[in-house]
Amino acid sequence: MTIAARMTREARDTLFLLAVIGWTLLPHAAHVPAWCSLLAGVILAWRGWLAVGNRPLPGRWVLVALLLAAGGLTFWSERTLLGKEAGVTLLVVLMTLKTLELRARRDALVVFFLGFFVVLTNFLYSQSLLVAASMLLSVWGLLAALVLAHMPVGRPPLARAGALAARAALLGAPVMVALFLLFPRLGPLWGVPEDAAGRTGLSGTMRLGGVASVANDESIALRVRFDGAAPPPEAMYFRGPVLARFDGLDWTRLPEPPLRARVQTLGAPLRYEMTLEPSRLAMLPLLEATPADGGPQIDGWSLRLRTDLQWQLDRPLTDRVRLQATAWTTYRHGPRTATPALDDLRRLPPGYNPRTLAWARELRTRPELAGADARTLAAALMRHVADGGYGYTLEPGPYGRDAIDEFWLERKLGFCEHFAAAFVVAMRAMDVPARVVTGYQGTDPVAVDGWWIVRQSNAHAWAEYWQPGVGWLRADPTAAVAPERVQRGRSLPPTPGLVAGTIGAVNPALAAGLRQAWETLNNRWNQAVLNYSRQRQFDLLRALGVESPDWQDLARALVLLAAAAAAAGAGWALWDRHRQDPWQRLQARVQRALAVRGVEVGPQHGPRARAERVRAALGTAGEPLAAQLEALDRLRYGDGVVQPARRWWPGFAKALRQVGRP
Repeated sequence: MTIAARMTREARDTLFLLAVIGWTLLPHAAHVPAWCSLLAGVILAWRGWLAVGNRPLPGRWVLVALLLAAGGLTFWSERTLLGKEAGVTLLVVLMTLKTLELRARRDALVVFFLGFFVVLTNFLYSQSLLVAASMLLSVWGLLAALVLAHMPVGRPPLARAGALAARAALLGAPVMVALFLLFPRLGPLWGVPEDAAGRTGLSGTMRLGGVASVANDESIALRVRFDGAAPPPEAMYFRGPVLARFDGLDWTRLPEPPLRARVQTLGAPLRYEMTLEPSRLAMLPLLEATPADGGPQIDGWSLRLRTDLQWQLDRPLTDRVRLQATAWTTYRHGPRTATPALDDLRRLPPGYNPRTLAWARELRTRPELAGADARTLAAALMRHVADGGYGYTLEPGPYGRDAIDEFWLERKLGFCEHFAAAFVVAMRAMDVPARVVTGYQGTDPVAVDGWWIVRQSNAHAWAEYWQPGVGWLRADPTAAVAPERVQRGRSLPPTPGLVAGTIGAVNPALAAGLRQAWETLNNRWNQAVLNYSRQRQFDLLRALGVESPDWQDLARALVLLAAAAAAAGAGWALWDRHRQDPWQRLQARVQRALAVRGVEVGPQHGPRARAERVRAALGTAGEPLAAQLEALDRLRYGDGVVQPARRWWPGFAKALRQVGRP
């Protein structure tokens, strides 16, 4: 006999409910304070111990003390009892404390509906496919526990309750789909202000080693697909923060001047569609160059193009967004003649990297570079990088105060930001305006469902310098030392985790296939569900024949569907009214069969009472019938059976034939 079979039904059902609650609360462990997770785990374990041992539940004062302690700890950790973080913390504690009051069905119902609310709070932090799947399992578990609570007789098996819960969920699925498709969206579908807190990604500042740390992250930064053929990898530069101020250690952005970005597009335009994951930046890393004329539009967001070609948002990108834009991979931008603003891009902090500055000034005075323009000086620096014995690595090691000196003249080991920063410092030392540009370069080698994936590991830094009469020109020193990084968009592979590393070592093709399959599924989830916007709702109505849909049309469609669903429900209820419980049908059938044999019983008589009447009416001749009725009583009220077994009737029919008719 299994452990579950030896337990009382109450203990088994309680442990099942506690397991479902634990599973529902598990994702919150990454967001609530550690004391909250520990307290919730202890309370659930305590409640399980009480259930298994059939021990009494704690008194009210114990619960009050725990609640007061939880409130004090919440205020201590969150500095408030209001707001999302404090509210979720208190909800987790209240959910677990309520399990210590499971004395009646009313208490169980409160726990069930608190559980459904906790399921919703998980989506305040993430709406990923993995979270959705785990919460779907939680909903099924809570429904199964609710079904068990409404089966007071016998010992119904968990499998039966789970099947009934799954059936109920499937019956409600059409309503869920209709609400998803037609309920008016008044803003972005998902996202809360703190949704992207703590995410890795590009930053508005750069210190040597910072981009390398981002490049160790294999998570997806964005997906992009093109109308027509994709551009070559060396043209896939996704422009992020432009860093022009240098204090010797950190590169930061300059304030935006009140000027319009000057962009001269050349060649054919490139239409593209992009899905951006949430980040901590108030900007969009779009394909270079995406000018204002072909710029994106995002519902609920205010965008503007800065003079340095950064697309600025009015707030950090805390939502997953989808946009369409037009880019030109061949372009010119910036002033053609010198302006006072360019002076800021020649400045270097005094006292930092003196040897690199001296080296650059000496290079500038060489006879072959006398009177050379900025483009010629940049080419000289690129030749130096290509021929100077430099190495490209994700782990160059820490650098000191004069990091550019140490990298440029001594160790010569660095990642892309080392090359870009040193290039800009050398150009400024030669009195050429220059700046660092960060973003992403390249994509995965193979598109998934037509979407090219750009990962955080594609994070990149390059340089721009100003050429009179032309404007700003891109220079990527990384291409001089590691051409495959730019020409193929191939980033350095980060160190894999334990599981991924093991699978990759045993079967690299399997590891790549599993990752691609998961990302394909995740992308379809993002496109079909998370990116289902108001515009796509209107497109659905147009496909249904509505010429100029608005939110009122959505409301009308929803009301019509609700009316149709209500009519269908009424029809189902009318049909179901004529149905009977299988047990009642069997009772009536047995009653008719006994009446034919001269045994009068009523619908109120159970199987055991009927057996006694059979013995009284038929004597020893009716013993087979009485034995069958007692067997039915055991089947009906015994462990593990809710409805009478179908195998019982043939034996009863045989006993009827033995008795015969009077």
